[in-house]
Amino acid sequence: MQREYRGLSRRTQQLLQMAEGRTVDFKRDASGVKSRDLVAFANAPLGGTILIGVEEYTSNDGVQRGRVVGCRVDDSVRLILVNKATDCFPTVDLELYVENLADRPILRLEIPSGQYKPYCTQRGDYAIRSDGRNRALLPDELLAIFMEREGELFLARFHDAVTRLERQLVNLRHLLSSGMLDVSEHIGELDSQLSRTTARLGQLTDSNKKRSRNLLQILEQSRDTVSLLESHLRPEVEVEQADDHDLLLDIQQKLDLLINEINPEIDA
Repeated sequence: MQREYRGLSRRTQQLLQMAEGRTVDFKRDASGVKSRDLVAFANAPLGGTILIGVEEYTSNDGVQRGRVVGCRVDDSVRLILVNKATDCFPTVDLELYVENLADRPILRLEIPSGQYKPYCTQRGDYAIRSDGRNRALLPDELLAIFMEREGELFLARFHDAVTRLERQLVNLRHLLSSGMLDVSEHIGELDSQLSRTTARLGQLTDSNKKRSRNLLQILEQSRDTVSLLESHLRPEVEVEQADDHDLLLDIQQKLDLLINEINPEIDA
């Protein structure tokens, strides 16, 4: 970004056609810039610009304008301005431009609206730019600024917390998806084993069924285990896991049928 101009920048030319107001101030030299001026613009909604090396005059049509008279623009002057900004609390951000180097140099001091309002001087003076002058911030204005700042900080912290939570959920879903690959394999094996058990049960004689209390106990335990697995899987059912969920329900139904078939024979 260009910081030095041999002539006047377009922005400065526009500002010179304006009267001192909410967003512009003219200073004859750098000694006229006070920390209170920087604080006032930093607390203002739009920030502002200070043209140093410019004096105010009244034109023939009765309108106040800025006239270039020039000022020192060496490093010592810049350091003075930077020190005034660091004397504020919090430190006021500045953008410093040197212009009109080919004629009578001036300084354009841009003060953006501060991110950490309210700003004050070392003496605790809270000010804001208003109608071409600096005025003290009223208690209710100070309170409103504090509340707005705390609200923004809360929203920023809340956004960070939500972002971290989203990352954790993504990691959790990844782990669940990886774990479901193993679960799917076990569910498939369970279904195959159940089919073999059903076929084998059909070959048993009535007397063998009566002595199958151990088989009944195993089937009941299996049904309870499958029911528990299905209840844990249900909230995480997604497209790739829907088949596993349906297979678990089918296994439960098969186990219920087997248990109902064996129960009467054992109780007989």
